[in-house]
Amino acid sequence: MPAAVTTPPTPVDFKTLEFLLVTVDTDRRIATVQLNRPDKLNAISIPLMGELVATLQTLEADASVGCIVLTGNQKAFAAGADIGQMATASAIDMYQLDQFAQWDKIRKIKTPIVAAVNGFCLGGGCELAMTCDMIVAGEGARFGQPEINIGIIPGAGGTQRLTRAVGKAMAMELVLTGRQFSGAEAKQMGLVNRVVPDELVVEEAQTLAAEVAKKSSLALQVAKEAILKAFDTTMEGGLDFERKIFYMLFASHDQKEGMAAFVEKRPPDFKGQ
Repeated sequence: MPAAVTTPPTPVDFKTLEFLLVTVDTDRRIATVQLNRPDKLNAISIPLMGELVATLQTLEADASVGCIVLTGNQKAFAAGADIGQMATASAIDMYQLDQFAQWDKIRKIKTPIVAAVNGFCLGGGCELAMTCDMIVAGEGARFGQPEINIGIIPGAGGTQRLTRAVGKAMAMELVLTGRQFSGAEAKQMGLVNRVVPDELVVEEAQTLAAEVAKKSSLALQVAKEAILKAFDTTMEGGLDFERKIFYMLFASHDQKEGMAAFVEKRPPDFKGQ
């Protein structure tokens, strides 16, 4: 019997994809990704994370997208993890599920991501926002890591990213009490970049994203990588990495174009190469 002929898969056109738990809108070089579980206050379920990761990876591969905005709705960016999926799980169940592997994939997305946060941003929602590169918050936003109240601790980076953002003492208070805090307090602690009226959050995040997206996509990607490296290595190791990236960019088209445009007093025409 002859072997079956395998037809190569057809390349996926992102614009034809239809997801249930996230929506995507693209405008110029900005992609706005919205979590879409309003009946559950965008609680982070395994299917939602699967769709979100697939969406972000597809956008990352799209050269026309210079920056991504990730948002929820007016009531909630994401009100935490879907506790119903975990309540009766055993330690072995959680280990084998390995749900946090999806979070690692988000951290590795090269395209810059701006979180636009309204309403509740708690538990896994707060961790998701911190996984992004910048955060714009509404005045009514409520952040927090309340896991301690149900007998666990943050598991998707909350103890690590929050500590790096706000320092040991404040992270201890927030994680050990589980208390919620406002967008203004988050700004004061250095967790968020900007606080604006709730109705302007997505617009402000898109404005910030548009400023980022004007730049060389190649330079943006390696700059993001260099900044994240600061959390993974010593000062000496980080400086060494930064210098190598700096030198490497002198082999790019965008470096030549950017410096020529500066000298000639004209806007640069970056190609991401």
